[in-house]
Parts: sequence; structure tokens; C-alpha cells
Amino acid sequence: MKGSFKEKLVNLRWPLFGIFGKLFIDFIFSTVRIQSVNYEKAREEIESGECLVAFWHSRMLMVSYVYKGRGAAILVSRSNDGEMMAQVLERQGHRPIRGSTSRSGVRALSQLIKAVKENNCAGVIVPDGPRGPRFKVQPGIIALAQKTGYPIVPISYSAKRVKVFPSWDRFILPYPFNEGRVIYGDPISVPTELDPDARELYRVKLENELNRITQVIDGYYGHQID
Repeated sequence: MKGSFKEKLVNLRWPLFGIFGKLFIDFIFSTVRIQSVNYEKAREEIESGECLVAFWHSRMLMVSYVYKGRGAAILVSRSNDGEMMAQVLERQGHRPIRGSTSRSGVRALSQLIKAVKENNCAGVIVPDGPRGPRFKVQPGIIALAQKTGYPIVPISYSAKRVKVFPSWDRFILPYPFNEGRVIYGDPISVPTELDPDARELYRVKLENELNRITQVIDGYYGHQID
């Protein structure tokens, strides 16, 4: 009996984290004045839902908040950290797909492809997740773009006042009662047929664009986050 009660408590921790995590994020960003930068570059792709969205691991929170309720299919790792994030994302109205591009990658990508096609929704991969290297695009999102035929929309954000954590990704958390900006990069369309050298060129192109827009938006607020 005791074991059963303890097991129930353990099982409750994830849903509770999801509930309180979403409430915390809602509180933070409901007090932040958020502006969009260069949204016109990606308006057609975003509004159609037929796109793949890429942002760095450190820049998740504002993007998932801005697009809550849109039902995006988001690849989330099977780790405990991933479970916490999945609980929050589900309560934001997204569709977490468990797996990663580095571990059980083929199965996870297949599930993500199925989700975006069946639900006519955007697909999301955090290309330097779940464990880095930071600001380095892993090849999974390029393969996904080839399979779906969807363009990749690079997104980043920053805020006037942020807490930068000493984690591998230098995760940022904007303070409440603040201002922030979400910035959009140039959409990248990936041909379905590519040799390995060409795939690498597209991987580097996406990496460079994500780094460029992140540096632009951090620079706007005078941040230099290395």
C-alpha cells in the first residue's frame, strides 16, 4: 500500500510540473511587451502551418508562449528534462513528440513527419538540443525538411533584462515587467535530393542564420551571451 501511494506521488510530479510550469511562463510573458522583428519574411510559411521552425535550446520559452494553442508538433527528448518540457508544451496546446535527432532518431523523425502531415501543423526541432554542442545545428532538421518538403523558419528572441543560466546552452529567462523581441530569419527551402556535401551546406546555412539573428537581437539589447 505504501509503495502504491509513493508511486502515485512520483507519477504526479510530472503533471504538476506541467501545470505550474505553464502558469509560471504565462505570468512572466504576460508582463513582457513582445514585438516581432522581420515577421513578414516568414508570414506566409507561419500562417500556412506548412513549415519547420528552428530555434536554439536557450531560446525556447518566448517562442512556445507566443505560439501557444497553435498545435505545433515539437520534438522533445526522452530525458527527465524533456519530460518536464513536454508537460508544459502539452498544456500550451502543442504536440510533443518524444525522441531526438541523435538518439532513436529515425523513429522520432518518422513520428514528427506523420504528425505535421496528419494535422497540417508546423514541425519544430531545437537543432542544438538536447545536449549540444551549443549553437551547432544537428543534421536531423535538414533530413526532416527533405522528407516533408517544408521550408525551415529560423527564429530567435531576446529581452531587455534577462537571467542567463550557467548551463551548457546558456539558457535565458526574461524577467517579468520587461520588453522583448522575437526575430525571424530568412526561410530556408531544402531540396528533396541532396548529396552529403550539399546537405552539409544547408546545415551550415541554417546554423549561420540562427546565429546571425540571435546576435542581432541580443545586440539590440546590448547583450553578448557567449
